[in-house]
Amino acid sequence: MQIILLEKVVNVGNLGEVVRVRDGYARNFLIPQKKARRATEAALKEFELRRAELEKAQAEKLAACQALGARLENFSLSIKQKAGVDGRLFGSVTNMDIAQGLVAAGFAGIEKSQIRLPEGPLKAVGETAIQIALHPDVVTSINVVVVGDLV
Repeated sequence: MQIILLEKVVNVGNLGEVVRVRDGYARNFLIPQKKARRATEAALKEFELRRAELEKAQAEKLAACQALGARLENFSLSIKQKAGVDGRLFGSVTNMDIAQGLVAAGFAGIEKSQIRLPEGPLKAVGETAIQIALHPDVVTSINVVVVGDLV
């Protein structure tokens, strides 16, 4: 399916590009998320009329993400979780727990899908560096300290 990108999408393209993607990806993700439109003649003309407005909105979003990324840099989030005497957790710390901890710490607007856990959920007590992709161009890292609560 041919689509027009309304914002930058990782591994697909930049704002304004007409690209071909799989039908399901366009129909189920890009179009409902308002990240793209079908590439019809009418849509292309409308996009050219709104191009400056969309570029300005994307620049504002990028600036806001860069400011949030600067605030998050070198931030350390502490999460308390039940653990055994050997340091293993009963359960795990997921990206959902980290997102809730960041929102509670005053960093609004961070979703669980933006948090990158390269080795999967955290299952042991200790400190781990994780990455947060705020924007396709803005990726920052924070430290997550998992504190064991002995039972």
